[in-house]
Amino acid sequence: MSSEGQLALQDELPDVRDGLTRTDRIVLAVLEQTQKECRNRNVPTAMLYGRVLEYVQISEADLIHTLHRLGVQSRTRQ
Repeated sequence: MSSEGQLALQDELPDVRDGLTRTDRIVLAVLEQTQKECRNRNVPTAMLYGRVLEYVQISEADLIHTLHRLGVQSRTRQ
């Protein structure tokens, strides 16, 4: 297996300690950092997506699925 294949597999394997994957940890860390930069305001998904892509290859749909699975609440404008 190539090193890229190993990294992709590691991104999706849950850690036995808490069940989070490497991708989950990256999403949560980038979200926290971005929230701080936005003065604890809501972070637009597009902004988060662009920043997460700097660390891991993920589709926008997979990012949204990950956010929902992690319990990150989204707010929509009415």
